[in-house]
Amino acid sequence: MLGLAHLDRAFDYQIDADQDEAAIPGVRVRVRFSGRLVDGFLLDRVDESDHPGKLGWLERVVSPEPVLGPELAALCRAVADRYAGTMSDVVRLAIPPRHARTEKEEIAERESPRPSAPDTAAWESAYPAAESFLASMISGQPRAVWQATAGEDWPARLAELAAAAAAAGRGTIVVVPDQRDLDRLEAACTPLLGDRCVTLAAGLGPTARYRRWLSVRRGAADVVLGTRSAIFAPVHDLGLVVVWDDGDDSLNEPRAPYPHPREVAVLRSHQQRCALVIGGFARSTEAQSLVTAGWAHDLVADRATVRTRTARVLALSAEDRRIAGDPLARSARIPGVAFEAARAAVAAGAPVLFSVPRRGYIPSLACARCRAHARCRTCHGPLQLDDHGALSCRWCGRPERGFRCAECGGTEVRALTTGARRTAEELGRAFPGVPITTSGGASVVDEIETGARIVVATPGAEPIAADGYGAAVVLDTWAQLDRADLRAGEEAVRRWMAVGSLVRPHASGGALVIVADAGLGPVQALIRWDPVGFAEQELDQRAQLGFPPAVTMASIDGAPATVSAFVDAVELPDGGERLGPVPLPPGVRPPAGSGDDIGDDAERVLLRVDRRAGRRLAAALVAAQITRNTRHETGPIRVQVDPPTIG
Repeated sequence: MLGLAHLDRAFDYQIDADQDEAAIPGVRVRVRFSGRLVDGFLLDRVDESDHPGKLGWLERVVSPEPVLGPELAALCRAVADRYAGTMSDVVRLAIPPRHARTEKEEIAERESPRPSAPDTAAWESAYPAAESFLASMISGQPRAVWQATAGEDWPARLAELAAAAAAAGRGTIVVVPDQRDLDRLEAACTPLLGDRCVTLAAGLGPTARYRRWLSVRRGAADVVLGTRSAIFAPVHDLGLVVVWDDGDDSLNEPRAPYPHPREVAVLRSHQQRCALVIGGFARSTEAQSLVTAGWAHDLVADRATVRTRTARVLALSAEDRRIAGDPLARSARIPGVAFEAARAAVAAGAPVLFSVPRRGYIPSLACARCRAHARCRTCHGPLQLDDHGALSCRWCGRPERGFRCAECGGTEVRALTTGARRTAEELGRAFPGVPITTSGGASVVDEIETGARIVVATPGAEPIAADGYGAAVVLDTWAQLDRADLRAGEEAVRRWMAVGSLVRPHASGGALVIVADAGLGPVQALIRWDPVGFAEQELDQRAQLGFPPAVTMASIDGAPATVSAFVDAVELPDGGERLGPVPLPPGVRPPAGSGDDIGDDAERVLLRVDRRAGRRLAAALVAAQITRNTRHETGPIRVQVDPPTIG
């Protein structure tokens, strides 16, 4: 596997008689290429070659384990073509590194019998189209975008889908964003599926992960639960693929060619003719585009069910007159109505959740005089205030003992956002005697005990309450809505609905208070609990403005000269547009360890084409990479098709 665009194809080699038995399609091999030994995979065996020249000999078969089967090879090729990458890069994502000792181990045979069809009453009672979907899942390839209702036990529902597929003798892959979700899903699936089910995640370690991956390839397990790369699992007779919460940025692949599991699932559903479910409490615009195009169908509850299961939602802006006369609310950024809801829940013996966008004490500061962001004089990183009142840089950690604003010369700072610890401190004074729990960063709490309790959590770190929260309050919403990001509104709705899904229904006293202007579109979507309508509006706006997923867009990041030369070599399809160059936004710089070192002065150029020309754009990008390789241009560059962040 050479990893170069101009060498991204199959090469023919001769196989001698001694290797005949072991050299079967899919095995790892070593061959001599251009005078050096390289690793590769044997894709196929034919009697004759079309190559007119002399063929080299296969050096050796590294392992007799056929890890790259025909279906997986076809999927990797399709993903590489979709994302303008090389097949070798996709194969590295799809197949874990080899462990020879693990391959020699005997994989225990599956002991659990085929399960009987599960009880799907919870599906059919809430979602009118569920019965027809489940019926067609057995023999056809239905594709649905599932809108889970507030409070839905989504791990149990997905476990029932997997059990229904297993009862029909079909395999299943379920991809979730992170380990917390995976643990919940595994707990729901194990009673129904037993040892037919395995989990695949990076946290297992290389040996355990390869052992489980082999058990799937050898047919000892046919239900795979996992994070990002589990979407490539070699499940036999695949009947169902599920991606839960596809808008979560944990699913964004940081390694080239940056495939998103949702798009891989779409390709796999098409190639292997299996059912597909994309689900979540909110809805991404990419999932909505599948419904709008008619490629997938809605799997949603009726409005009566939605209203029954949803908490009472109140929206209050920080300028609301009900806050103005409340000194406690002014100091803690919490409206009196929110305190009333929290006190009522605590009095009823229920936990209360406060959602804040940042962890820490006061993690974001500005000049008290001119409101310019407070920056480190050394690295220009943002300054923060710890719980001892000391200023320091969030990037380089240097203490700031004599702050002076670069804009106006002011020497005092004020908080832009207040972190989880500071909020917990304020609430501790407001609710004396009530236990306070914080969750976020490195200290994430998975579950809380029943009873009255105040929980302060950052987005994505909210603990599960067994009987639901009596109330939830979403604070500092402007920090999510004011981001200069195409997906700011979509991400805010996703985060808020995740919080709202943890609150008891309004008939049980549940209340969700969001400190935001009720006239804003994302806030209205929350009040109505209408993620589908919001996704439709977002998709319409992006179609008018020419942004993904209404169009296909590619980003080219790197040093100015490198980006310019590359873009000049790209032959855009008819109607294609070039946007930029602009300085690379700080928020889209490659993460540490991703292998993309594009320099500190990197620029970005965006290429935009009609959605129908997306494959032609990918082919043009590959052709430009080939030209670049043949010219031996080595400057670092990053090419992404449909990047998760535009600017």
